[in-house]
Amino acid sequence: MPPEGAVPTAGGGTRGGAAAPDAVKTAADGLPGKAESPSAGSPSALATSTSTESPEAADARSGKRAAEAVPVSDGSASGRSDARSGGRAGRNLPAAIAVGVGLGALVVGTLYTVKSLFLIVVLAAVGIGVTELVKALSTKDIRVPLVPVLAGMPVMLAGAYWGGPGWLVGAFAVTVFVVLGWRMLRGEQQGYVRDAAASVLVTVYPTMLAGFVGLLLAPDDGRERVVIFIAVTIASDIGGYVAGVLFGKHKMAPAISPKKTWEGFTGSALACMVIGGWLVTWLLDGALWQGVLLGAVAVVFATLGDLIESVIKRDLGLKDLGTLLPGHGGLMDRLDSLVATLVPVWVLLALFTG
Repeated sequence: MPPEGAVPTAGGGTRGGAAAPDAVKTAADGLPGKAESPSAGSPSALATSTSTESPEAADARSGKRAAEAVPVSDGSASGRSDARSGGRAGRNLPAAIAVGVGLGALVVGTLYTVKSLFLIVVLAAVGIGVTELVKALSTKDIRVPLVPVLAGMPVMLAGAYWGGPGWLVGAFAVTVFVVLGWRMLRGEQQGYVRDAAASVLVTVYPTMLAGFVGLLLAPDDGRERVVIFIAVTIASDIGGYVAGVLFGKHKMAPAISPKKTWEGFTGSALACMVIGGWLVTWLLDGALWQGVLLGAVAVVFATLGDLIESVIKRDLGLKDLGTLLPGHGGLMDRLDSLVATLVPVWVLLALFTG
């Protein structure tokens, strides 16, 4: 009879109970895929034992990696140079073209019927863009009072169209103070400076800048001025897109917008200057050099607008500011270069035409 605690074996022998755990452990150690633990003197063991990284440092390092990993959807005024699932340029191209054609038809259809109807379209587009931007900022607990910003927007746009630059500036100043007071009356002092700065940003970009559409549209040849403004900005986008896809190699601002290239920027500049020179001479009877200069200035501001929005999205850890437009992202993702180009185009056309 086997001794107490002994386990019978298949061969008829016995195995001591005290040794059973060791035997099981030995058998388990021999199973395939069992990783050996590092010895005390091994490099991995030394690395493990000497790792003294604090939780704060680990969180910061992880956050940095996460921010760097966020894919930011860039505007294409300076082109793109890499491939993604939507095509080499990173877009759903058929959807982007369809949306672009639809928006173009809406703009032209309203612009050449009733001017005030076009202003309503602009107001709706900018209102959606502002809402997208405010919602994106809220993901980082940045609170911008949306109601006073949206309320001040039609006052600025209508004031610019019917009253001129003075009305635009006055309406902007009043809106800023109302927005700051609105945030103050919420009674939360924590984060007020941060929220106030973001609120002023949203009131300027895109809200007040969009008011320059009213200034462009107000003169008798306002329709032609708006067409020139939109055309040179779109030319910048298309020229940069094509040149970036075909020739893009040298990164323009890799830390901000990794897909923008100097080759794409060159394509944007050429397209802008060609379209600007053609339209200024044709629609406004201006000089060729005036149109070329306008195109050269427009491409710089269009690219800056794209880069500024890329910085905002990267800081917020977002790919797009919205999802309204297939192939484009949000409406604000399409307004960035347009809003940035408005002021210089208005100034130059005012100088050229007296």
